[in-house]
Amino acid sequence: MRLSIHYFVFRNTTIERFFQNISATFSGYEDISVVNEQAERYVWFYLSPVAENTLIAGKIRYYADLARMAVEKTPPDRMFIAFTMMDIYSVQSTVSDRTVVSAICEYNAALYALEAVHANVKVIDITRFLNNYKTEDLIDWRYYFISQMGLNPRLSGAFGEWFESRIRAIEMKRKKCLVLDLDNTLWGGVLGEDGISGVALGGDYSGKAFLLFQQQILELSREGVILAVCSKNNIEDVRKMWSEHPDTVLREEHFAALRINWHSKADNIREMAEELNIGLDSFVFLDDNPSERELVKRFLPAVAVPDFPAQAYMLPVFFKQTVEQYFSIYALTGEDKTKTEQYKANAQRANAQRSFTDMDEYLRWLEMELTIADVSEFTLARAAQMTQKTNQFNLTTRRYDDAGLRSKLASGSRIFTLSVCDKFGDSGITGLCIVDLAEETALIDSLLLSCRILGKHIEDAFFNYILNQLKKQDIQTVKALYVPTAKNMQVKDFYDRQGFQKITGDDDCTVYTMDRSLHDFEVKPYFKILEI
Repeated sequence: MRLSIHYFVFRNTTIERFFQNISATFSGYEDISVVNEQAERYVWFYLSPVAENTLIAGKIRYYADLARMAVEKTPPDRMFIAFTMMDIYSVQSTVSDRTVVSAICEYNAALYALEAVHANVKVIDITRFLNNYKTEDLIDWRYYFISQMGLNPRLSGAFGEWFESRIRAIEMKRKKCLVLDLDNTLWGGVLGEDGISGVALGGDYSGKAFLLFQQQILELSREGVILAVCSKNNIEDVRKMWSEHPDTVLREEHFAALRINWHSKADNIREMAEELNIGLDSFVFLDDNPSERELVKRFLPAVAVPDFPAQAYMLPVFFKQTVEQYFSIYALTGEDKTKTEQYKANAQRANAQRSFTDMDEYLRWLEMELTIADVSEFTLARAAQMTQKTNQFNLTTRRYDDAGLRSKLASGSRIFTLSVCDKFGDSGITGLCIVDLAEETALIDSLLLSCRILGKHIEDAFFNYILNQLKKQDIQTVKALYVPTAKNMQVKDFYDRQGFQKITGDDDCTVYTMDRSLHDFEVKPYFKILEI
């Protein structure tokens, strides 16, 4: 978690230990009168009160009113994270009495209603964390009576890790690719020894467990996670398994990359990273063999390698933990839902390019269409996601959530999005440029493109189009920044190549400028530009 971000936490009990891994200040108990206006994000963390049952429901409804007022008192361009409430402790002598339960339901509904109205509000379901523990472990009454600590402090470490994973989900950060072994990972047994009819998949235990596991992985791929296979096997046997086994759910068409051979799995994964053009830190590798896991951990330390369960009946719990740790996302964009097809199409483009000796001829043959538009309410989430995830072609690597982008728009900035389509398919929104405007001067705040559309001069066409648009707005001077990171060295000279002049530069930032009255910028004729 980025410790530089400062949080202000509204609370009704002592909870400082639960947020000790972030920079945070705290309100008084049930106090919204003082709001830290310097905070960059706000957290609403109210726990169910401990009181007589006749009083609990009233206090909970009061808390809902406080939450509404707190949202109104905080800046709308800053993230407001609200935790739902769960009945941690109440005494119910009348079984049919649903007073407390109903009040909590109303409270949670009120938070979701705030989220629906206020774009900066994000609701986190606290039950996803608390349900991992027994009811009697949620409160340590000694600490409650001594320091009014509403949650057991022994849960604070686990909560900090879970909260960090929720923030990554909200920021649309997650791993991109799930790499899967086959034998004893996607099915029970060894295909080369047991044959198609001998492996465990479907039917009785343990086949039922592997079948559910495949179904869950397929669903994950539909939510934007790229799937790949890295297995020591004969590819002919595997393809026969995929085509003939009646219960197989995952088939060849579901995978963006295959490495089914007898080579080192570390080397195979490294090759897949190059083929898919994504970083090794975007991979999660699942393999039942401890020696294979250790090999990948040793030679590819950036790849996440969770411990695979020893028994098939543990797969559902393992899958849940893996998703929550590596693949959680707050909301899906349209691009997420077609991720595997987009990367498979990229591999087809690479194969086609090998048959051309002239790059311009290849680019004309692709029949590329670039759709360039100002960001809209429908594309804002994807735009924010790109700022969070794009690293290689990213001139400043500034991260924004949707509230931050709305703040940019409110201050007069223009945000351009780029979608790319060619004869192999639609890559979706894969480019973004944020331009701050002040009288006759423009500052390129952010310029980024997804790595999967690079290598075809699309970045030049996109940027030149934007410069021509700025000239139409009578912009005379364009300034731009390059902020170096460990991953964006490939764009170090981008503005030099575009004809910008370097004003100042050091290890932290290089500033460029251009007088826009000089000339128009060319967009190559093999790009068809569509404006929205």
